[in-house]
Amino acid sequence: MPRRPNKPKVSEPQENRGRAAVSLKQLAGLLNLSPTTLSLVLNSSAGSESIPQETKDRIFEAARALNYRPNFVARSLRSQRTYSVGVLIPELSDGYSAMVLTGIEDYLLSAGYMYLVASHRHIAKLISEYPRMLYDRCVEGIIAVDTPYDDALALPVVSVSGMKRVGGVTNIVLNHDRAAALGIEHLVSLGHKKIAFVKGQSFSSDTRARWEAMMKAAKEFGVSPGAKLQVQMEGETPSPEVGYEAARKLLQGGEQFTALFAFNDVSAIGAIRAFREAGKSVPEEMSVVGIDDIYEAAYHIPALTTIRQPLKKMGMLAAQTLVQRITGAKDESLALLEVEPELVVRESTSVAKAARASQAKMHRSKSTAAH
Repeated sequence: MPRRPNKPKVSEPQENRGRAAVSLKQLAGLLNLSPTTLSLVLNSSAGSESIPQETKDRIFEAARALNYRPNFVARSLRSQRTYSVGVLIPELSDGYSAMVLTGIEDYLLSAGYMYLVASHRHIAKLISEYPRMLYDRCVEGIIAVDTPYDDALALPVVSVSGMKRVGGVTNIVLNHDRAAALGIEHLVSLGHKKIAFVKGQSFSSDTRARWEAMMKAAKEFGVSPGAKLQVQMEGETPSPEVGYEAARKLLQGGEQFTALFAFNDVSAIGAIRAFREAGKSVPEEMSVVGIDDIYEAAYHIPALTTIRQPLKKMGMLAAQTLVQRITGAKDESLALLEVEPELVVRESTSVAKAARASQAKMHRSKSTAAH
């Protein structure tokens, strides 16, 4: 039986501070393994799947103890690559962006890429300058999240929720028609006939497509919202405040309605606050539906009924698509990837008050007839 190589004696990480880092070749020699094997494991490359877990554990333990750090400068010089991408987002604190960014991060880390994030806060100058700044820092591609992208840089670009058709840009978008239909169908099935709608802010990439889908679905389900039941969010803040103010405008308009279909979850949460302040309980007197299914949606009181947009999946798909385009594994001519929504029913919607009264009357009639 071949003799198993002795496990190298290594120092604890805290005892190694200040000591020069070992090279990949030196670490491989200490472990009696090839530099290629170490490279596959330490970079989590696809080829590492066939390497025994015990060997992987030995490699990681030795790398930590001996202060091994990959020489990315040397790697970049050899390959003429930086293994880094740029990510443009509106706000780091925005629940939508955070969930998409989580998916981006998960995929890029597994693929051995680093990313640089730039938050433009909807400032036109930053939206224009950041792509070029990222390009100057030698990123190999850009992911634009809910960010208008018009630059003609010599880089592959993937846009999440970008509806503009720009050469060289792959768009990952929600099936807005299906999302709108799911929301309105749910409310109509609960007996709601007077439904108000909140339109997104003018700068959002999704606003136009989602609004057109909402109006189209409303017509298909026999809902006719007049001008007083349509309101657009104003302001640049990503907080529920914009939904709160939009709902107040709807209430001040004087038109009666029993349900609200909001542009997103954040605006829906703000609207619920406005309804409560006006003495309208949710969902007993006012049903509310959002779109996105951000983290807070399930834990708000009442828990929000929403149209789930697979945000983390969209982020992972964006990162995967970008890496495939960088490496030439995917054709750059692919312009659109569409993801499907899902209705998530929670506590913010219920049968319309008039429909409940009708059902109760019908039940009493049946009871009387039975006697």
